[in-house]
Amino acid sequence: MRSVTVLIIIALSIGVGFAYEYICDVFDRKAHPQEYRELVTRYAAEYGVPEHIIYAVIKIESNFRSDAKSTAGALGLMQMTPDTFDWLMTILRENYEVGMLYDPETNIKYGTYFLSYLYREFGLWETAWAAYNAGFARVKEWQKNEEYADENGVLISIPYKETREYVKKVKKASEIYERLYY
Repeated sequence: MRSVTVLIIIALSIGVGFAYEYICDVFDRKAHPQEYRELVTRYAAEYGVPEHIIYAVIKIESNFRSDAKSTAGALGLMQMTPDTFDWLMTILRENYEVGMLYDPETNIKYGTYFLSYLYREFGLWETAWAAYNAGFARVKEWQKNEEYADENGVLISIPYKETREYVKKVKKASEIYERLYY
């Protein structure tokens, strides 16, 4: 009788564990949607950026609001500044109006290209995300400072609280997207 009770308790524990995991996944999927899937898939493939990274940046930057505008003037889903957009247009040899940053396709294309550029430059997603938030030149300066980077240029400390928190948020969102969908 005692062994039957133990088996029932074990079975119930396993069942509750599965139910809890399922419920958490349902809530995580609701909080971490895959909006603009066709565009994300296309530009992920074109620029070699994992989809879960793109979704994480969109989630943290705008929470999938294509009409988002920051106090710093960054626009659209991936919150790109007009200056960065202009610079990237010269690299890609294209010409759009700044207002096109509100267009999901344009924003995802340029935001994804920028992420690929930063990753090629820095070699680590955390450093690329720091540069996406704080700026390329600023991160390059941090890499030269032993207080912020090791001898290989890997950031060991991010001096800006906003950027430090941003990198943590994108990393966590990226991990959730990867777990849920990939």
